[in-house]
Amino acid sequence: MCGIVGVAARRDVVPTLIHGLKALEYRGYDSAGIALLTPAGMQRLRAKGKVAELEALHAATPISGHTGIAHTRWATHGVPAERNAHPMVSNDTVAVVHNGIIENHAELREELRGKGYAFTSDTDTEVMAHLIHAIHRDGTSLLDAVKQVLPRLHGAYAIAVVSTREPGVVVGARKGSPMVMGLGEGEQYLASDIHALLPVTRRFVYLAEGDVAEIRIDSTRVFDAEGCAVERPVKEAHFSADAVQRGDYRHYMLKEIHEQPVAIADTLEGRISGNHVLTQIFGPAAEDLLTRTQAVQIVACGSSYHAALVAKYWIESLARVPAQIEIASEYRYRDFVVLPNTLLVTVSQSGETADTLAALKLAKTMGYLGTLAICNVPESSLVRESELSLMTRAGPEIGVASTKAFVTQLTALLLFALELGRHHGLAPARYADGVAQLQQLPGSVSAALALDPQIRTLAEFFGDKKDALFVGRGTQFPIAMEGALKLKEISYIHAEAYPAGELKHGPLALVDEEMPVIAVAPNDHLLEKLKSNIEEVRARGGRLIVLADRCVSRGITHGNEILLELEPCGDLIAPIVFTVPLQLLAYHVAVLKGTDVDQPRNLAKSVTVE
Repeated sequence: MCGIVGVAARRDVVPTLIHGLKALEYRGYDSAGIALLTPAGMQRLRAKGKVAELEALHAATPISGHTGIAHTRWATHGVPAERNAHPMVSNDTVAVVHNGIIENHAELREELRGKGYAFTSDTDTEVMAHLIHAIHRDGTSLLDAVKQVLPRLHGAYAIAVVSTREPGVVVGARKGSPMVMGLGEGEQYLASDIHALLPVTRRFVYLAEGDVAEIRIDSTRVFDAEGCAVERPVKEAHFSADAVQRGDYRHYMLKEIHEQPVAIADTLEGRISGNHVLTQIFGPAAEDLLTRTQAVQIVACGSSYHAALVAKYWIESLARVPAQIEIASEYRYRDFVVLPNTLLVTVSQSGETADTLAALKLAKTMGYLGTLAICNVPESSLVRESELSLMTRAGPEIGVASTKAFVTQLTALLLFALELGRHHGLAPARYADGVAQLQQLPGSVSAALALDPQIRTLAEFFGDKKDALFVGRGTQFPIAMEGALKLKEISYIHAEAYPAGELKHGPLALVDEEMPVIAVAPNDHLLEKLKSNIEEVRARGGRLIVLADRCVSRGITHGNEILLELEPCGDLIAPIVFTVPLQLLAYHVAVLKGTDVDQPRNLAKSVTVE
């Protein structure tokens, strides 16, 4: 969610700090700020709202310096306001920016008040600035002061700290929130995300859990959780700053929807040989673990949870192995039972989702057979802490509402389900058909994108709507859930999803001539059942919008519904293909309503707090 940038350089760092914050806007935030070390001392600018507000403030009251930190904040403690915007400063000497939550901030605040420190914000972060100052003012180096404070902090954090007593130095640390160090010539960087630094470097060091880093103009140092100096590997970024530009698209979300055929092709590249999935793509231990797996537990949040729900159908159908799906924030707080030889699968776009990471750490103590991460970020905490992993290769996704990350997760999960099935007696013909369907998937998604003009016109129907129902059966029920989530995320229309067979158990009470009902109708074994459910809506005057396979669509509609016809596709890939028009519908309705499509209110891209 929040974004951090820190720079030590021989030149003015303000342009790099502000550009870095702009690159992190996709993560979601409500205020922004910078703190600079200048010949006149510590100088700070903060603004509620977008980075553009901070940029305008800087233009009106320009400041410059060779060392600085910057931040975009997503409110957790304290309302969005200038006084709560980072950086937090102690005695005009120490400045801190922070992602995460400090759970014991209240008791630390009382302790610091007893020592004479005054608080000017409602944030948990300010206690860190004062704690570091209390040690640093006595002559302890900034690095050692940070090291001494960190054990006192309960919770999750990524921080960057500067001090007027040590110009040219930025100290960073991470626990439960990501932090990366960028390497340059005559300047070094810290950031919460490599996207902030792509214009200035392609060389990165991903800090491990518990690491503390110090950057200077010409040097960097890293210390592990025990305080020992360590060398972390330097990684070269595989994409450029151009990958996070909108190009000719009006919004990042639309660009990312249209990137899905290529993203899916990238997910599949090198994972299939001839007519079979390569087992080793999951890791060296995959052959043994997949053979021994007798149950699967998937843990995820948000759209990743919807992808996991689809995977449950695939796993149980193809591998005949029981699969349980849990929302990570619920899983970690209940007394769950681990069946013998259960493989734990975690699904996350960022690999830094706080609840999912916490669930993985808890699961490691519960006797699981092994762990598999489905993720988009190779150097993420989730991947590093899992035995097996499969990268989705979606590339950068800037829009807060997940699109290509979601469909590539589904693609990766189908690869997993097929390969698990092969290890558990899946009929060779069915296995080969599944692999063939995956190979056809990029083309099928491209065909679904051709519905864009029709859906743009359809969006006008939602101009005055306050509510919507989405229905589907089987694997399409989670897709209906994802469609409802997209609509409410970016258009702010209240939307709910139900298994179509559940309409008569309550939701039909909501159906009238004002209620749009979106039905997802592929050509599968549940089609006749779905037709009956559609009749229930039709009989009550509901406004039906039907997404249907072209070869069966005429048997579903009576001419007074809105019909979107998709090209025929295989049953396994149908959930992925039918996702696309639902994404486009949400997008065009949001544009019509004038909402902030890429950065919807109250939401953040990477949820690194509980």
